[in-house]
Amino acid sequence: MEAQDSQTRLQVINPSPNGLYTGVSNALSTISKAEGVGSLWRGISSVALGAGTTLAIGSASRLSILTENIGPAHAVYFATYEAIKQAMGGNMGNEHHPLAAATSGACATIASDALMNPFDVIKQRMQVHGSVYRSIAQCTRTVYRNEGLAAFYVSYPTTLCMTVPFTALQFTAYESLSKVINPGKGYDPITHCTSGALAGAFAAGLTTPLDVIKTLLQTRGTARDVEIRSAKGLFRAAAIIKQQHGYAGFFRGLRPRIITTMPSTAICWSSYEMAKAYFIRHQDD
Repeated sequence: MEAQDSQTRLQVINPSPNGLYTGVSNALSTISKAEGVGSLWRGISSVALGAGTTLAIGSASRLSILTENIGPAHAVYFATYEAIKQAMGGNMGNEHHPLAAATSGACATIASDALMNPFDVIKQRMQVHGSVYRSIAQCTRTVYRNEGLAAFYVSYPTTLCMTVPFTALQFTAYESLSKVINPGKGYDPITHCTSGALAGAFAAGLTTPLDVIKTLLQTRGTARDVEIRSAKGLFRAAAIIKQQHGYAGFFRGLRPRIITTMPSTAICWSSYEMAKAYFIRHQDD
Protein backbone atom coordinates (compact mmCIF):
# COMPACT_ATOMS: atom_id res chain seq x y z
CA MET A 1 0.00 0.00 0.00
CA GLU A 2 2.95 2.34 0.62
CA ALA A 3 4.02 2.16 -3.02
CA GLN A 4 0.40 2.36 -4.15
CA ASP A 5 -0.05 5.70 -2.40
CA SER A 6 3.12 7.00 -4.09
CA GLN A 7 1.84 5.60 -7.40
CA THR A 8 -1.30 7.74 -7.12
CA ARG A 9 0.74 10.83 -6.24
CA LEU A 10 3.15 10.28 -9.13
CA GLN A 11 0.33 9.78 -11.62
CA VAL A 12 -1.63 12.92 -10.73
CA ILE A 13 -1.31 15.40 -13.60
CA ASN A 14 -0.42 19.01 -12.71
CA PRO A 15 -0.34 18.55 -8.92
CA SER A 16 0.21 21.31 -6.39
CA PRO A 17 3.84 22.50 -5.99
CA ASN A 18 4.23 20.47 -2.80
CA GLY A 19 2.96 17.38 -4.58
CA LEU A 20 5.81 17.08 -7.08
CA TYR A 21 7.99 13.96 -6.74
CA THR A 22 11.04 12.76 -8.66
CA GLY A 23 10.54 9.05 -8.06
CA VAL A 24 9.29 6.32 -5.75
CA SER A 25 11.92 6.80 -3.03
CA ASN A 26 11.51 10.58 -3.09
CA ALA A 27 7.72 10.27 -2.91
CA LEU A 28 7.84 7.84 0.02
CA SER A 29 10.37 9.97 1.90
CA THR A 30 8.61 13.28 1.25
CA ILE A 31 5.14 11.98 2.12
CA SER A 32 6.41 10.33 5.34
CA LYS A 33 8.20 13.49 6.50
CA ALA A 34 5.47 15.95 5.56
CA GLU A 35 2.35 13.98 6.42
CA GLY A 36 3.49 11.18 8.69
CA VAL A 37 4.07 7.49 8.01
CA GLY A 38 0.38 6.76 8.54
CA SER A 39 -0.52 8.76 5.42
CA LEU A 40 1.11 6.04 3.29
CA TRP A 41 -1.83 3.80 4.16
CA ARG A 42 -4.48 6.44 3.55
CA GLY A 43 -7.39 4.99 1.60
CA ILE A 44 -6.64 1.36 2.48
CA SER A 45 -9.90 1.04 4.42
CA SER A 46 -11.88 1.77 1.26
CA VAL A 47 -10.05 -0.96 -0.67
CA ALA A 48 -10.47 -3.46 2.18
CA LEU A 49 -14.17 -2.72 2.47
CA GLY A 50 -14.79 -3.28 -1.22
CA ALA A 51 -12.43 -6.15 -1.93
CA GLY A 52 -12.37 -8.11 1.33
CA THR A 53 -10.72 -11.51 1.33
CA THR A 54 -13.23 -13.69 -0.45
CA LEU A 55 -12.13 -16.73 -2.42
CA ALA A 56 -14.28 -18.41 -5.04
CA ILE A 57 -13.54 -22.04 -5.61
CA GLY A 58 -14.47 -23.99 -8.73
CA SER A 59 -14.24 -27.60 -9.79
CA ALA A 60 -14.61 -29.34 -13.12
CA SER A 61 -18.19 -30.35 -12.42
CA ARG A 62 -19.63 -27.45 -10.46
CA LEU A 63 -18.92 -24.06 -8.95
CA SER A 64 -18.95 -23.43 -5.23
CA ILE A 65 -18.09 -20.38 -3.19
CA LEU A 66 -15.96 -20.70 -0.10
CA THR A 67 -16.09 -17.38 1.73
CA GLU A 68 -14.34 -16.06 4.76
CA ASN A 69 -14.48 -12.38 5.76
CA ILE A 70 -16.63 -11.82 2.67
CA GLY A 71 -15.65 -9.05 0.25
CA PRO A 72 -18.20 -8.48 -2.52
CA ALA A 73 -15.76 -7.60 -5.31
CA HIS A 74 -13.57 -10.69 -4.93
CA ALA A 75 -16.58 -12.95 -4.51
CA VAL A 76 -18.01 -11.79 -7.84
CA TYR A 77 -14.53 -11.77 -9.42
CA PHE A 78 -13.55 -15.40 -8.87
CA ALA A 79 -17.08 -16.78 -9.15
CA THR A 80 -17.45 -15.23 -12.60
CA TYR A 81 -13.95 -16.35 -13.60
CA GLU A 82 -14.56 -20.00 -12.76
CA ALA A 83 -18.05 -20.07 -14.28
CA ILE A 84 -16.97 -18.61 -17.63
CA LYS A 85 -13.75 -20.65 -17.72
CA GLN A 86 -15.69 -23.85 -17.13
CA ALA A 87 -18.29 -22.95 -19.77
CA MET A 88 -15.56 -22.30 -22.36
CA GLY A 89 -13.72 -25.55 -21.66
CA GLY A 90 -10.75 -23.92 -19.97
CA ASN A 91 -10.49 -26.73 -17.41
CA MET A 92 -10.22 -29.52 -19.97
CA GLY A 93 -6.94 -31.38 -20.44
CA ASN A 94 -3.41 -30.00 -20.10
CA GLU A 95 -3.51 -27.86 -23.22
CA HIS A 96 -3.24 -24.08 -23.19
CA HIS A 97 -6.58 -22.32 -23.37
CA PRO A 98 -5.61 -18.64 -23.80
CA LEU A 99 -8.99 -17.58 -25.21
CA ALA A 100 -10.89 -19.14 -22.30
CA ALA A 101 -8.48 -17.59 -19.77
CA ALA A 102 -8.65 -14.13 -21.37
CA THR A 103 -12.43 -14.17 -21.77
CA SER A 104 -13.13 -15.44 -18.25
CA GLY A 105 -10.75 -12.85 -16.81
CA ALA A 106 -12.36 -10.04 -18.79
CA CYS A 107 -15.88 -11.05 -17.71
CA ALA A 108 -14.75 -11.34 -14.10
CA THR A 109 -13.35 -7.82 -13.99
CA ILE A 110 -16.37 -6.26 -15.71
CA ALA A 111 -18.62 -7.70 -13.01
CA SER A 112 -16.38 -6.97 -10.02
CA ASP A 113 -15.41 -3.44 -11.11
CA ALA A 114 -19.07 -2.44 -11.12
CA LEU A 115 -18.94 -3.00 -7.35
CA MET A 116 -15.36 -1.84 -6.76
CA ASN A 117 -15.22 1.41 -8.77
CA PRO A 118 -16.80 3.68 -6.12
CA PHE A 119 -14.38 2.34 -3.49
CA ASP A 120 -11.47 2.97 -5.86
CA VAL A 121 -12.59 6.57 -6.43
CA ILE A 122 -12.74 7.13 -2.67
CA LYS A 123 -9.26 5.61 -2.25
CA GLN A 124 -7.79 7.90 -4.92
CA ARG A 125 -9.40 11.00 -3.41
CA MET A 126 -8.01 10.12 0.02
CA GLN A 127 -4.50 9.51 -1.35
CA VAL A 128 -3.88 12.65 -3.43
CA HIS A 129 -1.60 15.34 -2.03
CA GLY A 130 -3.42 17.78 0.25
CA SER A 131 -6.45 15.54 0.64
CA VAL A 132 -8.84 16.84 3.31
CA TYR A 133 -10.63 13.52 3.68
CA ARG A 134 -10.01 11.55 6.86
CA SER A 135 -12.63 8.82 6.55
CA ILE A 136 -14.60 6.89 3.95
CA ALA A 137 -17.87 8.40 5.14
CA GLN A 138 -16.59 11.97 4.96
CA CYS A 139 -15.16 11.46 1.49
CA THR A 140 -18.31 9.76 0.21
CA ARG A 141 -20.62 12.49 1.52
CA THR A 142 -18.48 15.33 0.16
CA VAL A 143 -17.99 13.84 -3.30
CA TYR A 144 -21.69 12.98 -3.58
CA ARG A 145 -22.78 16.44 -2.42
CA ASN A 146 -20.38 18.36 -4.69
CA GLU A 147 -20.27 16.15 -7.78
CA GLY A 148 -23.22 13.80 -7.58
CA LEU A 149 -23.50 10.03 -7.96
CA ALA A 150 -21.92 10.13 -11.42
CA ALA A 151 -18.55 11.06 -9.84
CA PHE A 152 -18.23 7.52 -8.49
CA TYR A 153 -18.62 6.06 -11.98
CA VAL A 154 -17.17 8.71 -14.29
CA SER A 155 -14.01 6.60 -14.57
CA TYR A 156 -15.83 3.24 -14.87
CA PRO A 157 -15.58 3.03 -18.70
CA THR A 158 -11.91 4.01 -18.49
CA THR A 159 -11.41 1.59 -15.60
CA LEU A 160 -12.80 -1.19 -17.76
CA CYS A 161 -10.57 -0.10 -20.65
CA MET A 162 -7.66 -0.70 -18.27
CA THR A 163 -8.81 -3.62 -16.13
CA VAL A 164 -10.25 -5.74 -18.96
CA PRO A 165 -6.94 -5.90 -20.88
CA PHE A 166 -5.02 -6.06 -17.57
CA THR A 167 -7.03 -9.03 -16.33
CA ALA A 168 -7.09 -10.72 -19.73
CA LEU A 169 -3.29 -10.40 -19.96
CA GLN A 170 -2.78 -11.46 -16.34
CA PHE A 171 -5.03 -14.52 -16.50
CA THR A 172 -3.61 -15.63 -19.84
CA ALA A 173 -0.04 -15.19 -18.60
CA TYR A 174 -0.81 -16.95 -15.31
CA GLU A 175 -2.48 -19.93 -16.94
CA SER A 176 0.37 -20.27 -19.47
CA LEU A 177 3.15 -19.86 -16.92
CA SER A 178 1.50 -22.35 -14.57
CA LYS A 179 1.23 -24.97 -17.29
CA VAL A 180 4.90 -24.49 -18.27
CA ILE A 181 6.31 -24.41 -14.74
CA ASN A 182 3.90 -26.95 -13.26
CA PRO A 183 2.63 -29.21 -16.09
CA GLY A 184 1.25 -31.71 -13.57
CA LYS A 185 -1.26 -29.06 -12.40
CA GLY A 186 -0.82 -30.16 -8.79
CA TYR A 187 -0.93 -27.73 -5.89
CA ASP A 188 2.51 -26.07 -5.67
CA PRO A 189 2.73 -22.83 -3.61
CA ILE A 190 6.04 -21.75 -5.17
CA THR A 191 4.71 -22.20 -8.70
CA HIS A 192 1.48 -20.33 -7.98
CA CYS A 193 3.29 -17.49 -6.21
CA THR A 194 5.91 -17.09 -8.95
CA SER A 195 3.43 -17.34 -11.80
CA GLY A 196 1.12 -14.87 -10.10
CA ALA A 197 3.85 -12.31 -9.52
CA LEU A 198 5.23 -12.52 -13.07
CA ALA A 199 1.78 -12.42 -14.64
CA GLY A 200 0.88 -9.35 -12.57
CA ALA A 201 4.07 -7.52 -13.49
CA PHE A 202 3.57 -8.29 -17.18
CA ALA A 203 -0.01 -7.03 -17.20
CA ALA A 204 0.71 -3.99 -15.02
CA GLY A 205 3.53 -2.75 -17.22
CA LEU A 206 1.52 -2.97 -20.42
CA THR A 207 -1.57 -1.23 -19.00
CA THR A 208 0.12 1.63 -17.10
CA PRO A 209 -0.96 4.29 -19.68
CA LEU A 210 -4.60 3.41 -19.08
CA ASP A 211 -4.06 3.53 -15.31
CA VAL A 212 -2.65 7.07 -15.61
CA ILE A 213 -5.75 8.14 -17.57
CA LYS A 214 -8.01 6.50 -14.96
CA THR A 215 -6.21 8.32 -12.13
CA LEU A 216 -6.68 11.69 -13.86
CA LEU A 217 -10.43 11.10 -14.18
CA GLN A 218 -10.80 9.84 -10.61
CA THR A 219 -8.91 12.76 -9.07
CA ARG A 220 -10.14 15.55 -11.35
CA GLY A 221 -12.33 16.95 -8.59
CA THR A 222 -9.20 17.86 -6.59
CA ALA A 223 -7.22 19.30 -9.53
CA ARG A 224 -6.16 22.96 -9.67
CA ASP A 225 -6.12 22.95 -13.46
CA VAL A 226 -9.52 23.99 -14.91
CA GLU A 227 -8.98 21.83 -18.00
CA ILE A 228 -8.39 18.74 -15.88
CA ARG A 229 -11.37 19.48 -13.63
CA SER A 230 -13.65 19.52 -16.67
CA ALA A 231 -12.12 16.43 -18.33
CA LYS A 232 -14.70 13.87 -19.42
CA GLY A 233 -13.91 10.54 -20.95
CA LEU A 234 -10.92 8.48 -21.97
CA PHE A 235 -9.84 10.40 -25.06
CA ARG A 236 -10.08 13.88 -23.50
CA ALA A 237 -8.02 12.74 -20.50
CA ALA A 238 -5.42 11.18 -22.82
CA ALA A 239 -5.21 14.40 -24.82
CA ILE A 240 -4.54 16.43 -21.66
CA ILE A 241 -1.76 14.06 -20.54
CA LYS A 242 -0.14 14.16 -24.00
CA GLN A 243 -0.37 17.95 -24.12
CA GLN A 244 1.10 18.57 -20.68
CA HIS A 245 3.68 15.78 -20.38
CA GLY A 246 4.13 14.16 -23.77
CA TYR A 247 4.16 10.40 -24.25
CA ALA A 248 6.32 9.98 -21.12
CA GLY A 249 3.34 11.15 -19.08
CA PHE A 250 1.50 7.93 -19.84
CA PHE A 251 4.12 5.97 -17.92
CA ARG A 252 4.12 8.03 -14.73
CA GLY A 253 4.09 5.67 -11.75
CA LEU A 254 5.19 2.65 -13.81
CA ARG A 255 7.68 1.40 -11.22
CA PRO A 256 5.44 1.63 -8.12
CA ARG A 257 2.58 0.11 -10.13
CA ILE A 258 4.66 -2.97 -10.92
CA ILE A 259 6.08 -3.07 -7.38
CA THR A 260 2.61 -3.09 -5.80
CA THR A 261 1.06 -5.42 -8.37
CA MET A 262 3.59 -8.26 -8.10
CA PRO A 263 3.07 -9.12 -4.41
CA SER A 264 -0.64 -8.44 -4.74
CA THR A 265 -1.17 -10.90 -7.60
CA ALA A 266 1.25 -13.39 -6.05
CA ILE A 267 -0.74 -13.43 -2.80
CA CYS A 268 -4.07 -13.42 -4.63
CA TRP A 269 -3.28 -16.41 -6.83
CA SER A 270 -1.52 -18.31 -4.03
CA SER A 271 -4.51 -17.87 -1.72
CA TYR A 272 -6.93 -18.79 -4.48
CA GLU A 273 -5.04 -21.97 -5.44
CA MET A 274 -4.62 -22.98 -1.80
CA ALA A 275 -8.34 -22.67 -1.11
CA LYS A 276 -9.16 -24.37 -4.40
CA ALA A 277 -6.92 -27.33 -3.54
CA TYR A 278 -8.50 -27.51 -0.07
CA PHE A 279 -12.00 -27.52 -1.52
CA ILE A 280 -11.26 -30.17 -4.15
CA ARG A 281 -9.51 -32.40 -1.62
CA HIS A 282 -12.45 -32.30 0.79
CA GLN A 283 -14.95 -32.70 -1.99
CA ASP A 284 -13.28 -35.94 -3.02
CA ASP A 285 -13.25 -37.28 0.57
